Amino acid sequence: MKNPIFLWIIKLIAVVILIQTLFFKFTGAEESVYIFSKLGVEPYGRIGSGVVELIASILILIPRTTLLGALLGMGTMLGAIFSHLFILGIKVQNDGGTLFSLAVITLVCCLILVFVQKNKIPDLLRLKL
Repeated sequence: MKNPIFLWIIKLIAVVILIQTLFFKFTGAEESVYIFSKLGVEPYGRIGSGVVELIASILILIPRTTLLGALLGMGTMLGAIFSHLFILGIKVQNDGGTLFSLAVITLVCCLILVFVQKNKIPDLLRLKL
């Protein structure tokens, strides 16, 4: 699974999904405010998660830091998925489960990136980027 074209497609899918939500989080869109209010972390959780997703997106695109970005994206998406499963529900404000599905797709992309770069985990633990 070292096909560079496949890996770039996986990276771009994750990054496009992460980036497209930033507009809604940073502008205080109604659905974002609703979600983070229901989680009890509005506005700091909304803005903070947006910043983390922006950082993860940038790191995923830089070959040297892809593993770090994928781990960050994976953690963020696990938080989103657990929030949907235990607090928000799969469908949020009649979105048909779109946000949940996008979180799962992003998680899978990040998992693939981590799996492909698993041999770099020891270096990451020693902070060798």
